[in-house]
Amino acid sequence: MKRKKICVFSGSSEGKNSIFMESARSLGRHFAENNLSLVYGGASIGLMGAMADSCMNSSGEVYGVMPQCLTDLELGHKGITQLDVVGSMHERKAKMYDLSDAFIAFPGGMGTLEELFEIMTWAQLNYHNKPCYVLNINKFFDGMLQHLNHSCDEGFISEKHMKIFKTYETVEEVVSDYLSTASISS
Repeated sequence: MKRKKICVFSGSSEGKNSIFMESARSLGRHFAENNLSLVYGGASIGLMGAMADSCMNSSGEVYGVMPQCLTDLELGHKGITQLDVVGSMHERKAKMYDLSDAFIAFPGGMGTLEELFEIMTWAQLNYHNKPCYVLNINKFFDGMLQHLNHSCDEGFISEKHMKIFKTYETVEEVVSDYLSTASISS
């Protein structure tokens, strides 16, 4: 049986709170234990690296996509199933999209937010209907979610488009939801 691939947008930093690293490792393990493959930005550092290491250490599959300029800085993970090196950040996002059956936003910085908003915009424009999740570990995304609700209240985002993504606070919840969604659509 072919493994479903889930793309996780996350940080190349560890963050200040250890719960982020613990949750990244937990997500990697949960992917492997549930026969799900990880697609991510290809880094060997930060939350990205911890998630990839955990998945690989649990006999999972990990596919990284990284632009050449970051690979040149020796940030590419050499211990994963496959690392695709592409020419630009635009190519990176397109490749991650093509590889993936669903998307999870995990705590991270500007790049994580940019990737999340682009994939949700593509869903809004009906370019795809792949599941999108926000993993709100330790209430990390509360401010963003509040802003999205405010934008909806002000008429800039429709109620329909607010349903493009689901928000969960634990690794177990998001993996469980995806597995139930994937089994329904199979």
